[in-house]
Amino acid sequence: MQISIEHRLFNHISMNWRGRPLTSHEVVVDLISATTTRSGLTVRAERDEGNYPTGTKVTDDELAAVPREAHRFHGEWNYTFNGTRLKSRPRKRTTTK
Repeated sequence: MQISIEHRLFNHISMNWRGRPLTSHEVVVDLISATTTRSGLTVRAERDEGNYPTGTKVTDDELAAVPREAHRFHGEWNYTFNGTRLKSRPRKRTTTK
């Protein structure tokens, strides 16, 4: 997961759907997917229709164990997750159709 890239895309995504009614999940995903930048970056988006349990508590220790790299400028706000999988408690995900 690259939070820093997402942050840089917000402006481009917002400009792409400016003035368009966001009437459904499909419209939102399509508009995000149609986003590009002048430098040639394109966006791939899809709706995750998984059903996730609510109310899951994350302990301070679990949160502290998430590998992330703080950026030089305001590292408390700007950071990148490096994508390494943690050994953690199993989480259930169910898909409904």
